[in-house]
Amino acid sequence: MMHPEFETYLRRSDLAEEAVRKISDLAVARKLRRNELLFSAGEICRHKVFVVSGLLYTFNISAGGNQHILQFAPENSWTLDVESYDRQIPSQVSIGAVEPSTILCWQKKDFDMLLAEVPQLKKFAEGLIARNIHYSRKRILISLSATPEEKYEDFIQTFPDYLARLPLRMIAAYLGISIKTLTRIRHAQLQR
Repeated sequence: MMHPEFETYLRRSDLAEEAVRKISDLAVARKLRRNELLFSAGEICRHKVFVVSGLLYTFNISAGGNQHILQFAPENSWTLDVESYDRQIPSQVSIGAVEPSTILCWQKKDFDMLLAEVPQLKKFAEGLIARNIHYSRKRILISLSATPEEKYEDFIQTFPDYLARLPLRMIAAYLGISIKTLTRIRHAQLQR
């Protein structure tokens, strides 16, 4: 079962047509409603997920009840809890839909088989992993050393289209700042 958007995405890589077909045949399409969870903390992440349309987010709720957003996954991106998926252990995070979303899912056994049978997919996956490591490293460095203003400036430069798609509370939860601080920063920018 093929989604044209996913097919276009895969064709931008070095994957052969037969590989694209194999990958697509094992995908299961699913629609998520706004605020619907793909899975919750405590459950095992059993699928590798490609976002065809919409926007997902990975988050954790602290003991104090505060939401901390680790990442967003817009259309044409992949998402999962790597540790839970790889080790098949309960996840420490939840993944949910910010807006109505269409996703493609692969069970671990199916994706592992694809990696073994399609060498180009393994190379493609390694490239995605490398990009995610670079992104995570940049995010950690900014989180540790940047001021709230610098965090927000980096956010709007890195994800300019997210401003219209996300409520302020989610942007604040991603940046690790209060909504009050975020509102102050945005107000100061408007004054410039």
